[in-house]
Amino acid sequence: MVDECFGHPRLAAIYDPLNRDRGDLDAYLRMAEEFGTRRLLDIGCGTGVLAHLLADRGVDVVGVDPARASLDVARGKPGAERIRWIHGDATALPPLQVDLATMTGNVAQAIVDPGVWQETLRRAHASLRPGGRLVFETRDPGRRAWEEWGNEDAHHLAEIPGVGAVETWFQVTDVSPPLVTFRSTYVFAADEQVLTSHSTLRFRERHEIEADLVALGYVVDGVRGAPDRPGQEFVFVARRP
Repeated sequence: MVDECFGHPRLAAIYDPLNRDRGDLDAYLRMAEEFGTRRLLDIGCGTGVLAHLLADRGVDVVGVDPARASLDVARGKPGAERIRWIHGDATALPPLQVDLATMTGNVAQAIVDPGVWQETLRRAHASLRPGGRLVFETRDPGRRAWEEWGNEDAHHLAEIPGVGAVETWFQVTDVSPPLVTFRSTYVFAADEQVLTSHSTLRFRERHEIEADLVALGYVVDGVRGAPDRPGQEFVFVARRP
């Protein structure tokens, strides 16, 4: 099931303005260059921020996402015709031979069902050329990041051109490791509409992910840190032999 923050048209339309700082994508841009990427698969591409950045650099990009509203935003951006957009999850992928597949942000952790997780890794593997790589990030469960979520002043007010003021806040609603569930609330000042989005993330241990990758035929080339969250995340680099 798609979270409302990605699947509701009104929320998908304000996702980028509410998340202007995408410094988390810098590491993926550097790795795309490091690995000489000419063809890329962006799994869980959302509103297409990474896809567009790489297309601007001449990379042939395929973006897949189950949230139609987010894909509509991605398709509405200038230059979207350069990118191949697919509505669905990894099981919807046609035959591909890409140099690099990515799952940025919360994409890997948002795949909470173990069977769907295994199938996503399997389909990503099938989409890679021999020697191609899968790169994704996931939070280290040992850091218990959820204990800090919502502890600060959680209410934020943003003025969005063409939309008006939108107040947002965030609250953890259930912690049942390895699953953590939270609720995001959005209030639109223009008409006082209140929308909520419920999300669940799975916090997998490093050894668990490495075992999954190896079992599905990957070679784990390394586990890096996330520059935007030092010491808090694992960034897996796995290769199809």
